[in-house]
Amino acid sequence: MATPDSSTITLADYLFTRLQQLGVKSLFGVPGDYNLKLLDYVDPSGLHWVGTCNELNAAYAADGYARMAGMSAIITTFGVGELSAVNGIAGAYAERAPVVHIVGTPPRPAQESRSLVHHTFADGEYRRFAAMHAHVTVAQTNLNDPRTVPEQIDTVLQQALIHSRPVYIEVPDDMPGVLVSAANLTSPIRRPPAPTTKHESTVLSRIADRIYHAKQPLILVDGESRAMGILDEINTLLRKTAWPTFTTVSGKGLVDEHQPYVYGNYAGPLGNPDHKTYFDQADLILEFGSHPTDTNTLGFQTLPNPATSITFTDKAVRIGDETYRDFSPAIVTRLVQTLDFDRISQPANPPPKTVVPNESLPPTGRITQKHFYRRVNSLFQPGDVVLTETGTASYGGRDFTLPTGTRLFGAITWLSIGYMLPATLGAALAQRERNPDKPTRAVLFIGDGSLQMTVQELSTILVQKLDVVIFLINNDGYTIERAIHGRKQAYNDVARWRHSLAADFFGAAEGHGAKNSFQANTWAELDEVLQREEIQNGKGLRWVEVFMEKEDVEGLLKVIMEKQIAAETA
Repeated sequence: MATPDSSTITLADYLFTRLQQLGVKSLFGVPGDYNLKLLDYVDPSGLHWVGTCNELNAAYAADGYARMAGMSAIITTFGVGELSAVNGIAGAYAERAPVVHIVGTPPRPAQESRSLVHHTFADGEYRRFAAMHAHVTVAQTNLNDPRTVPEQIDTVLQQALIHSRPVYIEVPDDMPGVLVSAANLTSPIRRPPAPTTKHESTVLSRIADRIYHAKQPLILVDGESRAMGILDEINTLLRKTAWPTFTTVSGKGLVDEHQPYVYGNYAGPLGNPDHKTYFDQADLILEFGSHPTDTNTLGFQTLPNPATSITFTDKAVRIGDETYRDFSPAIVTRLVQTLDFDRISQPANPPPKTVVPNESLPPTGRITQKHFYRRVNSLFQPGDVVLTETGTASYGGRDFTLPTGTRLFGAITWLSIGYMLPATLGAALAQRERNPDKPTRAVLFIGDGSLQMTVQELSTILVQKLDVVIFLINNDGYTIERAIHGRKQAYNDVARWRHSLAADFFGAAEGHGAKNSFQANTWAELDEVLQREEIQNGKGLRWVEVFMEKEDVEGLLKVIMEKQIAAETA
């Protein structure tokens, strides 16, 4: 990290120092002619460069990294590079990941003279791509004046912190080495403290009164709690109240599921009937980090009753049908600090969580979605990062029971097929950087169709020497799309690959692929693979290809598939 030991510093060093101050240790991206001078400063600054196979994958990887590390950064080139990345940036915006997208742009003289250079539309217009990014980032800036560069960088990075969403920074090709003031570097960038609103005492009093009088309460933890930075406060509240606690799909893994009062993912009509009864009859629901999209709420079937809910978002508190605006997440901190926990009653909790034992399955029987995820659950270890790609894996992973300290990323709202493999690269790297002395691994569940979107990043996982176990669900195509529509249509097929050769093709060390690639068609074969030392305690990339029927689905996908079959029959 650059040290501000003089009054000036290069623009590149200023930017990279600020990123490191915010916890970023690695940068993702692809070199391009307008960012090459900027890239010359990466290694000397102390940052680790992770070159990905394309810019879209770099954005996906940065998204996964940000969710673990709190912020990430990607560097692309003007036009062709940044537009390749924009889908991943949009996904980070939708699901609250603070990714800093740094774009190397043509030098200032070329822009000012409207030169017809490459990577443009050859019309002299240079602002179109920035205008496109204005729709998928919360702040944008163009670093073309050394006098204002420090303030521009600081302001944009602070916006990323405040909103936990991507930002966009343009660096003209003649600017990386320009000297700027280093004075600001002694002042850390932080979220600004939230002012006390005139409603705060009233709102806290109303919330506390509802809590003290609740007879059948519950806590619902949703995914934006991570972006709000209130997980410590939530876990304190859980411990001190021991109230029944459920999570949404995107909230899974944010609280310790081994506590007896944490019931895991709430599945509404598709889950435990006793849990649904308790949920429906609750007289108080404390909802944190609401992300009420259709795919996060089982088609809006698991939304809490507004009349009995108090919902905390990053900008407001809703009590019933009243919304109190201009509240930051700090209101949760103040609530936990001021509650008198001796006045809180302990409700009669729902029946204990159902522990479904591993059933005695025929050794030669075909592996099925219904039992597969319970079968592999025992593999997880504290500290693992578990990732479930869009498709059948995202539904199966909702019922995992996660060890303490294990994080789970599941497909939520953006649902860009192929996202999770590069996101595994980013998340695994961030996890290793956070715990360099403690071995950690990522466990990815991904379908054969999704894999084909972003398979190139297997090579980057190998280059970075990350410990990753991949369960490839080979169900002969896009099974999630078959469930939605066209279960027999050829457009839901994909080309058949020889997946066992993937590790070797993408650069694994001699013999590593053969030793660490496995297949399972039956329960006996799966059980044998799960006991292998390479899977339990191995290093590097490990690969398990699991074969399932192409129309085998569970949960909501099964309901949808059955409706499609019924319509065909009718």
